[in-house]
Amino acid sequence: MEGTEKFSGLADVYTAGRPTYANALFECLYTRQGFSEQSVIADIGGGTGKFTKQLLDRGSFVYCVEPNGDMRAAAVRDLGGYKRFRAVNGTASETALDGSSVDFITAAQAFHWFDAALFREEAKRILKKGGKAFLIWNMRDMSDAVNRSSFALFSKYCPDFKGFSGGMGKDDPRIGTFFGGKYQYMEFDHPLVYTSRDTFISRGLSGSYSLKPGDEQYGEYVEALAELFDRYAKDGVLTVGNQTAVYFGPLEATEE
Repeated sequence: MEGTEKFSGLADVYTAGRPTYANALFECLYTRQGFSEQSVIADIGGGTGKFTKQLLDRGSFVYCVEPNGDMRAAAVRDLGGYKRFRAVNGTASETALDGSSVDFITAAQAFHWFDAALFREEAKRILKKGGKAFLIWNMRDMSDAVNRSSFALFSKYCPDFKGFSGGMGKDDPRIGTFFGGKYQYMEFDHPLVYTSRDTFISRGLSGSYSLKPGDEQYGEYVEALAELFDRYAKDGVLTVGNQTAVYFGPLEATEE
């Protein structure tokens, strides 16, 4: 999985700063898309288990497949109490799961790290007949001044910054490659609410592109994140425009 080591050492700030995903998405998955307490789900690139937990809270059995040891250990620490949780050391192209073993595949805030063609082949291998895959992102609303200012801040300080969500745009060609050219799309309004400056700073520091302690300008960078929170927060609360977006479908379609 490309970028596997970029998240080493980030598990704590990832857990503290990364948001959950829209509740309306889960209502849709469990009432209209066939998810249930009986479902076996492979959450690929599960990280510290943000999306995994929301599936577990619905009663499903979830394999959290994550190659980064730090992130996977955090998921085990936080989710080990769930009887239907399994942490797996695997990648999008080599999940270590049995063939035809899962009803659904999810990948939340992770697909942009994968080789789409290799992931497609592995997903086809582990999905049961009739199974579907779901690619999910929290997508920043760029009409929001906070997000525009954040983009400018990361562009200034972070040499590895290529845009939010790894630079993935809507209907990115890699999504078509993965689904064989045919998929569906939904999005759900999901504004992000930060009730403390520290949480907002942790969200910035959790990015794979973020400066780390010891990097040149790190202190100035953290101060800039704090100033950004203070500039836009009202009564100590900052609300940021965001949608949870999902691309989904079966993998039976073939490329033209």
